[in-house]
Amino acid sequence: MSTAVAALACLMFGVASAERDQRGNLIVSLDGRLAPLKLPRERPAPVAIHLEGGLETADGSLLPRVGRIELGLPGRGVLNTRGLQVCPQRLLRNAKPPQALTACRDALVGHGRLRAVVALPNQKPFTAAAGLRAFNGRIGKRRAVILHAYLNDPPSVVVLPFRVRRDSGQFGIALVADLDAALGPTVRFAHFQIELSRRFFRRGQAHSYLSATCPIPKSNTAGFFSLAKVSFTLKGGRRVSTGIIRSCRAR
Repeated sequence: MSTAVAALACLMFGVASAERDQRGNLIVSLDGRLAPLKLPRERPAPVAIHLEGGLETADGSLLPRVGRIELGLPGRGVLNTRGLQVCPQRLLRNAKPPQALTACRDALVGHGRLRAVVALPNQKPFTAAAGLRAFNGRIGKRRAVILHAYLNDPPSVVVLPFRVRRDSGQFGIALVADLDAALGPTVRFAHFQIELSRRFFRRGQAHSYLSATCPIPKSNTAGFFSLAKVSFTLKGGRRVSTGIIRSCRAR
């Protein structure tokens, strides 16, 4: 099958595959989808976005420490928080999942999973996985997405704030988190899975946390767009990244 035919098949049937880029011994991956696929060309409509990605080493050696993670979302997307409750980070610290949800249910905007490698001195590194919830929040006066992750064994809580930054270009929204303070020197970030979506009411009107369009010419009924990009800045300054392209259909 030619590249052109394969691309057309992906466009028509919504086939998508994860992106994996290898830089030396380090592999960075990203996968994701937007729902629904049929969207207006110009007027943003409510959507949900699912993303998962991370790092691994080709030879199975210990992962490097990640100092910063950035998630880029579509430039034609809208992240709307007006009228949505804000969850203070202090309510999430040391809170188990039921307590966190009780305190900040009205600010809930997503859920997912987080995986890391814990490298303690004089011990063999082990993998730790945690369920997470995402809440609308603030860092100072700036909008943020606050991730609350809870690990059952050993019992521990991680609160990871992502500040929302407006960018220019194909990725108009960036979620940026500095990991040092949240994870410390012994935890190596490995993998994330998250879905962001929320409907809420403000002044009697329905609103969506995330909205998007399918920005294609009127002569076409379907097309491709840049859905997301993930960038990891490693301790020492090295940066690795990858992005994914997905299809949408105009209605």
